[in-house]
Amino acid sequence: MKQLTLPPTVPTRGRTAVFAVTVVGAFMASLDLSVVNVAFPALERSWPHDTQASLAWVITAYAIVYGSLLITAGRAADQLGRRRIFFLGLWVFTVGSGLCSLAPSLAWLVVGRVGQGVGAAFLLPASLGILLETFPKELRSQAVALWAGAGALAVATGPSLGAALITAGGWRLAFVINVPIGVAGWTFGRRVLVEDRPEGRAAPPGYVGVALVSVALAGLVLAISEGPTWGWTSVRVLGCLVSSLALGALFVRRCGVRPDPLLDIGLFADRSFSVANAATALYAMGFFAMLLGNLLFLTSVWRYSILEAGLAVTPGPIVVALVSRWSGKLAVRHGFRSVLVPGFAVFAAGLLWYLLRVGPHPDYTAGWLPGTLISGLGIGLTFPVLAAAAVASLGAERFAVGSAVNQTARQVGGALGVAVLVAILARSATDPMAHFQHVWAFAAAMAVVAGLTTVLMRPMRSLE
Repeated sequence: MKQLTLPPTVPTRGRTAVFAVTVVGAFMASLDLSVVNVAFPALERSWPHDTQASLAWVITAYAIVYGSLLITAGRAADQLGRRRIFFLGLWVFTVGSGLCSLAPSLAWLVVGRVGQGVGAAFLLPASLGILLETFPKELRSQAVALWAGAGALAVATGPSLGAALITAGGWRLAFVINVPIGVAGWTFGRRVLVEDRPEGRAAPPGYVGVALVSVALAGLVLAISEGPTWGWTSVRVLGCLVSSLALGALFVRRCGVRPDPLLDIGLFADRSFSVANAATALYAMGFFAMLLGNLLFLTSVWRYSILEAGLAVTPGPIVVALVSRWSGKLAVRHGFRSVLVPGFAVFAAGLLWYLLRVGPHPDYTAGWLPGTLISGLGIGLTFPVLAAAAVASLGAERFAVGSAVNQTARQVGGALGVAVLVAILARSATDPMAHFQHVWAFAAAMAVVAGLTTVLMRPMRSLE
């Protein structure tokens, strides 16, 4: 594997500037995982002659492309240079956002979303790789916790921010706002990000491996995303799953025999890396089910408007942002495992609060607010620290690809969680509360299982 020549120690002021640029990139990419969900009714009004299944591709296309390219993008960042891949991702994401904002047709919008997905896939692992190589070892865990906290904040505030933008200027504003942010990130980033270059000439990517892993992951995400609509036993879903498993097996076999594989399978021999990614997938199932389920509860049971629902869940993300600053420090002092286990317990407690204390009649202050604050505290203790734990045992030359594997685990887990949510809500029940109580119980169970999984981690306090 080619080794990256890392830049010399960056002064504190320079580290702050690098952190700002990488966080903006990560925030933009993570935000668009959820911001478009609330735009669906507005899209239906713009294209009333298109079916809901066709409109759903605005969401699905981004998820499929993003999830399928993460590992390839992470490997490219480690091999070709993280700064180069970061700017490539930022440029593609910004152009894709511009195409979305100008879309005269649904097909145009889907193409723009594909562009956003490609850009996001290259942005995230490269941004974390840049961050890790910029900070000294003793500060890496805190920096990654803050970076991941910004991603969690973006995902959690996506619905509320999207609702505010759509209310203010229509669904196009939710896309056009990315353009000036992307241009500013490009301009500022060109001044502060230090070039990192591989030692020697970078080998070309293994194109067969790229095709295998991309198609395998795309098929898996497609099957999970469309399972509730197409039917889990339909030919299309089963075909996607079988193809994904077959291609995935070929990819693993190929990586095991090639001298310079796209993904070093030996990464998974490290217990902490494997455990952190398993916990990430489990956690994402509950987290994304809760995130979308809460909005649906507020709009369908309590009859809140989209904007009111977005504002109602906002205190939780605020807590996430505040706690993320300290969770990394706690991990450095006491170890990842010592923060994650109680953090998952707190997150589960917040979900149990919803289950036991939230009723069919609106009671925001005494019913909803405590639940969103408790769950926000749990997210702040787990989401950022889990991202740091996933790459803690990796060498510098594997930072980006390790982050990409973790992001892929989160994406696949999130798709599964949303599929479970749809399946629960599709069941017939005379009491609408029963649906959402089952959703909260499912999310709490996933938090408990994820917490038990993290017990298997090796005791570690910082990134190597």
